[in-house]
Amino acid sequence: MSTLKKGSKAPDFEAVDQNGNPVSLKKFTGKKVILYFYPKDDTPGCTAEACNLRDNYHTLTSKGFAVIGVSTDPVTSHRKFAEKYELPFTLVSDTEKKIVKAYGVWGEKKMYGKTYEGIKRTTFVIGEDGTIELILDKVDTKDHARQVLEALGTH
Repeated sequence: MSTLKKGSKAPDFEAVDQNGNPVSLKKFTGKKVILYFYPKDDTPGCTAEACNLRDNYHTLTSKGFAVIGVSTDPVTSHRKFAEKYELPFTLVSDTEKKIVKAYGVWGEKKMYGKTYEGIKRTTFVIGEDGTIELILDKVDTKDHARQVLEALGTH
């Protein structure tokens, strides 16, 4: 699991979003960021999580949050996922696994008795100064926005 802790400096990254535009964490300095890592576009849990964030996007942005989703899916997959579900936030493509490894969310997983490598669904809330304020590793995909706001005491 992640060696990052509350109070750690969030690792900066540079990648591209679902539209092929460059994205870096530095560009969000001065904003609070909900940086969520999810295993795969258009799968049941990941769709529930993304749609919950979409449905609560206005509430999150009104509280000063930017939302960024990260998975190892390619840009084309992110674009289709964002269009299909009308996701209003940035989805970052990390096909080289640099970001997931920097955040310590890539590792061994088990499903149906099989062991494999993948993204461990995790959310980091990063403060305006780039410091990690919250790490959630037990994500409620169907009620993720509320979970984040309650954990921060800002609901």
